[in-house]
Amino acid sequence: SGSAGVDLAGSETVVFADSSVKLIPTEVFGPLGEGKSALLLGRSSTTLQGLFVLPGVIDSDYTGQIQIMAWTPRPPCMVVAKSRIAQLIFFDAKPPAAATVYCNMANFGSTGLPQILWPQVVSEERPLLTCRLTAERHSITLTGILDRGADVTVIS
Repeated sequence: SGSAGVDLAGSETVVFADSSVKLIPTEVFGPLGEGKSALLLGRSSTTLQGLFVLPGVIDSDYTGQIQIMAWTPRPPCMVVAKSRIAQLIFFDAKPPAAATVYCNMANFGSTGLPQILWPQVVSEERPLLTCRLTAERHSITLTGILDRGADVTVIS
């Protein structure tokens, strides 16, 4: 009665043998009802145990199975079926009319996949990298130092 969200449990046991992101299925399916959307977040106790739930948005028109994206920096790790590791925080979404997109059962990027281009492992040395950009008959070569403090670098 005082909780901000509803706990969400995995429907099957999942083993994390490495630190890659895994999808943990639940027994909950959309739509969530009453036109509600929800934020899917990890429970604080889950994080304290070394399992990180990646946040997500469940749209009001989503009709598929809700899954939890999670990873651990310290494998191996096992999440036992019925463990409450996440929570849903409900809200009324108010998107602008021009942004109406229907996702239904398409999940994880259903409104367009993110562009992840030229990923690099960045260490303490701040490496110097060269990139050649080509469009039609034009080409330019860029050289720069990677800064590990930046979240995103955009070249336009």
